[in-house]
Amino acid sequence: MTPVLSAAVAFTTACVSIAMLLNLFRLLRGPSGADRILALDTLTINVIAAIVLFGISQSTAAYFEAALLLAMVGFLGTVAYCKFLLRGDIVE
Repeated sequence: MTPVLSAAVAFTTACVSIAMLLNLFRLLRGPSGADRILALDTLTINVIAAIVLFGISQSTAAYFEAALLLAMVGFLGTVAYCKFLLRGDIVE
């Protein structure tokens, strides 16, 4: 990996880590359920970004597949949480 790419990955990892901490704060102190669901969805996106950055730093493609699977599961989880918040049940 080139020094420029290494520096860019390190800077981006620091930014994603700060974003994850801020999302965790919102998840714990969210004033409403909708804020907590949004924070959890955003935290999932940040974890996906961290996995992709780790894959770039390790120069392997296996982590990209894991990130794709986490994205699909995170989407389904967000839909289920929203449905539960709106209707009170998930399965009709």
